[in-house]
Amino acid sequence: MRPNLLWLDDHQWQQIEPHLPTDVRGKERADDRRVISGILHVLRSGCRWKDCPPEYGPHTTIFETDFMGYAVYRRQR
Repeated sequence: MRPNLLWLDDHQWQQIEPHLPTDVRGKERADDRRVISGILHVLRSGCRWKDCPPEYGPHTTIFETDFMGYAVYRRQR
């Protein structure tokens, strides 16, 4: 694993995990911790979604998860 990648530590993950959906039906979910770390990497580094390192998973999954989460956040405000 490359040392310059951003990964959520256990404490950070404990703060985020309770806010994630648990009753999702249909397609199997990607590893949430990996995907959220990928989203944070893109936001922090300023790279394009398609240039996100493969260690975080497919860039399309990271991109779609970020914008779906943003839509949910906007509806709750």
